[in-house]
Amino acid sequence: MTLSRRGVLAVGGAMGALAATAGAGTASAAGRASGSARTRVRTGFDRLAADGYGLLAGQKVGIVTNPTGITSDVRHIVDVMHPDDRVDLTAVFGPEHGFRGTAQAGGSEGRYDDPATGLPVYDTYLKSGQPLADVFTASGVDTVVFDIQDAGARFYTYIWTLYDCMEAAALAGKRFVVLDRPNPVTGRAALGPVLDPAFGTFVGRREISQAHGMTVAELALLFDGEFLTARPLELDVVRMSGWRRSDFFDETGLPWVPPSPNMPTPETALVYPGTCLFEGTNLSEGRGTTRPFELLGTEGVDHRWAAAANALELPGVAFREAYFAPTFSKFQGRTVGGVQVHVQDREVFDPVRTGIALLVTAKRSWSGFAWRADNWIDKLTGNTRVRTMIDAGADTDEVVGAWSEDLAAFRATRKEYLLYR
Repeated sequence: MTLSRRGVLAVGGAMGALAATAGAGTASAAGRASGSARTRVRTGFDRLAADGYGLLAGQKVGIVTNPTGITSDVRHIVDVMHPDDRVDLTAVFGPEHGFRGTAQAGGSEGRYDDPATGLPVYDTYLKSGQPLADVFTASGVDTVVFDIQDAGARFYTYIWTLYDCMEAAALAGKRFVVLDRPNPVTGRAALGPVLDPAFGTFVGRREISQAHGMTVAELALLFDGEFLTARPLELDVVRMSGWRRSDFFDETGLPWVPPSPNMPTPETALVYPGTCLFEGTNLSEGRGTTRPFELLGTEGVDHRWAAAANALELPGVAFREAYFAPTFSKFQGRTVGGVQVHVQDREVFDPVRTGIALLVTAKRSWSGFAWRADNWIDKLTGNTRVRTMIDAGADTDEVVGAWSEDLAAFRATRKEYLLYR
């Protein structure tokens, strides 16, 4: 049920050996095809609770979580754990947007006592290193547990909350436990450019690809094995059962809770690894609409952008001329023109290639196209190459080809840490 990175190495098991057994208990092919009678995915928390929290016995426990930390019957895990005598839950740690999810992008809830449980809630947002270790020390916990639903993209900040909390736990001498949840856009492949560490920020700390194709538990093992090697960390992960790398979120049987205000649906997560790149431009990425990251646009854009994008005949996707008026963020209350991204075959859709193609065609079809003045695009892509190549007139295939060597190297490293078939 649990997996210790060091324990695995001690028994001589490469991660691939574990992956070879990870398919046990998964849905049958017939159930998957029919959409019925599928084995439901059990999350790491489900399995931890079913085992009577034995992994946490005798420990004062603090948990890093947010509104996505729920059971299959949509109860929050903190509300489930708090009254249970089998586990000593003494603190909660809130990430960006907060533990209960009251804050917008770039915000958090601060330090407070949770009205529902009375538990102290500590703020982790924008804290790392020793300051975050000091938070863990002040909380008095022995073990820090992490349970947050990821979206599958390098620049989605919860995986860097995971990274920072792991590093801080090592500094504070705390045990760390990761409860696994599905990658909502499958775990089939790693896609896109790999971060150059010179561009490390909270939207990308270390050298992973733009769409990493991993679960949070797999990432925790990779972080521990590849990047957080200076100080030992007592790390355990609790795997899911019933999840396969080819599963999209709607195939898991699990309820979806928006992991952040602008990630309302699994369909948003599907396009996000590519279209979030528009945060680095003077176009709207659709924040302030009911279809963030699916709607893209700005003033002065018309049908020509959609036509140029459709002419590329990208696999699994089509583009519709669209007009919208964001209620907040860029162009608040003003009507803009652009495209809506329609994924027609998610099995062959490549979100990162699509995002690059949209940047290329936007620049070519609209003379007002510009990057954000702070070159935020370089932080999102993890290097300067995407921006400079597009400015130099490169086409989509040339830009995508530029990261092939780095991506191949990351894929080889990633393979060692995969837990599921």
